[in-house]
Amino acid sequence: MDGNAIAQFIPLILIFGIMYFLLIRPQQKKMKEHQNMVEALRRGDQVVTQGGMIGKVAKVKEDGEVEVEIAEGVKVRVVKSTIAQVLNKTEPAK
Repeated sequence: MDGNAIAQFIPLILIFGIMYFLLIRPQQKKMKEHQNMVEALRRGDQVVTQGGMIGKVAKVKEDGEVEVEIAEGVKVRVVKSTIAQVLNKTEPAK
């Protein structure tokens, strides 16, 4: 009887394993890459926000915000996590 109960759980375990490798693991990897990208932001990087605005990072603040210049003299404060992509990276100062 115990062998029959274990055999009923094998499909559930297989489904969970497949879901982990096809959905959960890639999503965690993507989140980690995004977090590393956001942490590596520096002044002068050209970025795209999730709202579609393209601008240049003017200042990186410590409280999870970035000041982005979207036009000459026009700066907006953006939450770091809403930056979707970095278009051009600046070289680190030597």
